[in-house]
Amino acid sequence: MFAVIHWNVNPEIFPDLLPIRWYGLLFMSGFVFGYYLLEKVFKREGKAVTLLDSLSMYVGIGTIAGARLGHCLFYEPAYYLSNPIEILKIWEGGLASHGAVVGILLANYLYGKKYPQTGFFWVTDRLVMVVALAATLIRLGNLMNSEIVGSPTNLPWGFVFERLGDGIPRHPSQLYEALFYLISFGILFRAYWKNDAGKYPGRMFGMFLMLIFGFRFVIEFIKDVQVDFEKSMALNMGQWLSLPLILVGFWLWYRSKSQIKGA
Repeated sequence: MFAVIHWNVNPEIFPDLLPIRWYGLLFMSGFVFGYYLLEKVFKREGKAVTLLDSLSMYVGIGTIAGARLGHCLFYEPAYYLSNPIEILKIWEGGLASHGAVVGILLANYLYGKKYPQTGFFWVTDRLVMVVALAATLIRLGNLMNSEIVGSPTNLPWGFVFERLGDGIPRHPSQLYEALFYLISFGILFRAYWKNDAGKYPGRMFGMFLMLIFGFRFVIEFIKDVQVDFEKSMALNMGQWLSLPLILVGFWLWYRSKSQIKGA
């Protein structure tokens, strides 16, 4: 039988030596593992690996800039528009996954303009494997920070996040998301390596959007709100932002099915 878990992990790995945080380490690990995976993809498909260095730079900037602007504009626009210099203080926290997706897509578009050897969907369909894996690691980083917590629960595996100071057992929603995103990575990985889904433009991107943001829509029902204005909303901001991405994902997936039939 499970007991309530009291979670009080220090966000810093070496608090008395170096100010290195678990979140930062896990965030950067996503880029490292992603580079390794994409290197295998580029070699498999006969693309110059040198193109990957430029892609990594574009995606890295797009991810961070998009995630930061997404948080500032979607969740606290009044504050950040009144204090625009605060947008630059990424180290104080505040990143949004929906904004990261927009940033990555814009980065891919600009990358494709400069390096037309690949193409928007060629890159995006393969990049989603990396993004799903990175999302897994980022949610584990959120767990280490005791942030983005779940709503109160009576279930025996509830987490009491000691750093919140309220003593309330909550859903470990970070773990739920991390586990599902890891499963999504496995599905996308198999679709690419075993089923050649990458041959059909938009198919893997569509699968990614339906999987990740479909689950995100559902999990938000058992997560604590991130900002106060969400308390009065039937659907919170994360759910409203997920809906159009789910629909786009379904359209891309359905469109790719017609390509398979015509192949």
